[in-house]
Amino acid sequence: MLSGSSLFRLLSEAIILLLGALLILIAISRPVMLPARPSALVALGLFLVYWGIRAWLRRDQDVPPWQSRMRGGSLALVGLLIAAIPRLPFHDSGLVLGVSGGVLVIRGLVTCVALALSAPAKAN
Repeated sequence: MLSGSSLFRLLSEAIILLLGALLILIAISRPVMLPARPSALVALGLFLVYWGIRAWLRRDQDVPPWQSRMRGGSLALVGLLIAAIPRLPFHDSGLVLGVSGGVLVIRGLVTCVALALSAPAKAN
């Protein structure tokens, strides 16, 4: 049985996985248009980079170091990809959005599996 904090972490990683799947679906299903203000997209990317660096540096007590590094690194990578969308050619924006969604899906899958495998077995 998972503890309360592990269950919450599992839920948040499942949400990250679904967000990545949504980004992939958007990238595949229709052409990605730039917003009217590309500076908002750059600001979102920089915020995600900041959030990723913060998650990389801050270690939780009950989380293995590789998980916090993976969380921080994936957020920083997605932030860099999102911030780069306005600077890239228009036809590459869907690909970059799909790659950023793939990064989030892989992060969510790996962390969910690690959390499920680390749950202590219930004794009969």
